[in-house]
Amino acid sequence: MLSVAVLWLISLNLPTQAQTLDDVLRKMDEASAHFQAARADFVFDQYQRVVDDHDLQRGTVYYRRTGQQIEMMAEFKQPDTKFVLYKNDLLQVYEPKIDQVMQYAAGANREQLESFLVLGFGGSGKDLTKSFEVSYQGEEQIDNLATAKLFLIPKDEKTRSNFPQIILWIDLNTGISVQQKLVQTQGDYRVAKYSAINLKPRIGNDVFQLKTTKKTQFLSPRG
Repeated sequence: MLSVAVLWLISLNLPTQAQTLDDVLRKMDEASAHFQAARADFVFDQYQRVVDDHDLQRGTVYYRRTGQQIEMMAEFKQPDTKFVLYKNDLLQVYEPKIDQVMQYAAGANREQLESFLVLGFGGSGKDLTKSFEVSYQGEEQIDNLATAKLFLIPKDEKTRSNFPQIILWIDLNTGISVQQKLVQTQGDYRVAKYSAINLKPRIGNDVFQLKTTKKTQFLSPRG
């Protein structure tokens, strides 16, 4: 007869056996193979050690895969409105308050940039191991979800100098990240938590368009 604990786990649709790194990477591969679009609410917590301060930002993020192209729109709603769009190898940051768009061409850094954009959201386990040294740190409950905790070290030296460590919490049922922690230098870090994740959303083309004005300035960094 099944124990009460096992029956409870089954009722929650949680894995009942220990995972390995290969298990988690395969789950991410499966999720990536079927990934077409996603919508999720997010909370970004940027911590600065020097001033011991937390800067919280809230909003909604959208992803869409069209052929081999990845599109992403992050709509920041609090404390200030801001839009971050990645489309056609171009990253654009629009701040309506000053009516200005900063544009960054992915260029030769496209693969590296997209590895961050799809970090745990549609990216495969195979692609993850191409860009990062990955180790498995066991299972952990995040908001009542069973997750696998993955510890990443970027292989790219420039990326590693900015983010020496990254931690992902992967939902063991969906293969999608529900939490990320990017550890920076000097003890700073950013934690991103995702909720209300929808992997089959209806997203119109207008979502992946910036609603600029006739007076919007479009700027690109020099160098």
